Amino acid sequence: MSIEIANVGKRFGGFVALDDVSVSIPAGQLTALLGPSGGGKSTLLRIIAGLERADTGRVEIDGVDATNLPPQKRNVGFVFQHYAAFKHLSVRRNVAFGLEIRKRDKDEIRQRVDELLALVHLEQFADRLPAQLSGGQRQRMALARALAVEPAVLLLDEPFGALDAKVRKELRDWLRRLHDEVHVTTVFVTHDQEEALEVADEIVVINEGRVEQIGSPDQLYDEPANEFVMRFLGPVTQLGDQLVRPHDLQIQTGESTAAGVPGQVTRITRIGFEIRVDITTADGQAVAVTLTRNEFLTLGLSVGDTVHVRIAPNSPTTTVADHGRAPSLATSA
Repeated sequence: MSIEIANVGKRFGGFVALDDVSVSIPAGQLTALLGPSGGGKSTLLRIIAGLERADTGRVEIDGVDATNLPPQKRNVGFVFQHYAAFKHLSVRRNVAFGLEIRKRDKDEIRQRVDELLALVHLEQFADRLPAQLSGGQRQRMALARALAVEPAVLLLDEPFGALDAKVRKELRDWLRRLHDEVHVTTVFVTHDQEEALEVADEIVVINEGRVEQIGSPDQLYDEPANEFVMRFLGPVTQLGDQLVRPHDLQIQTGESTAAGVPGQVTRITRIGFEIRVDITTADGQAVAVTLTRNEFLTLGLSVGDTVHVRIAPNSPTTTVADHGRAPSLATSA
């Protein structure tokens, strides 16, 4: 089921939550709404679900105008960050709840619940209460419950935000595999850039109620539309007036320094398989460069060394906005 959001606006008093937002979400795609807290992404998700009413604009689901439809008539499944489980019901009864209130046949309910518990790998926990599950298991239960009624659209509001980093990583891998199996149109809200880059087919970057850029993870990372997207989607550093990814900088030593900016190595930090080299340029600018271990060993760097640093050819850069002017996108030659 495709989703069309056209010129949607939403205010809460004097606060503009969404400002003329238009987004097209193709059927069967996993789309991330990515942005900082308070940027409007959860408001947009709730408008799609019918839990909030837009002040202006239109929402269509599979070609049907859903702008004024109540949530129960939109055929969407919604998963909240904090599970919203029925604490007194078993895992099986939680998953079955939506089917039971729709008065489906008992055999049909049992078969559907068994299929879903197998899909989310919770068969052995069917008779436990939610409190007896781990956070990751409770979130998988919530996803199974949302899928039970076979929604046309699955909406996830920061589904892994309450979990620790290791469990989040496991669950986002699982969500991607699950989506590839069930192919339901899925929209999820996140402020975690890595999560969006790893899981989504397409990312909608939202900031201060406006869409900054829409594209695939590769497009947004390699071709950011402006300074905000460049800064928000992945690590950045600045060399002169150019924002650049730290791994797109090259350190030069010895005689091969003609094209580089002179500076001094002020700190060297190993972060797992990467080495971060902090350099202070001759004009006092702090620059961070990320190297692989082999690159670092080849250069033989030490704190205090005089080096030159340059942007690698064909690397995406963004010119830092000056005096309120819009930033421009450039590619180094």
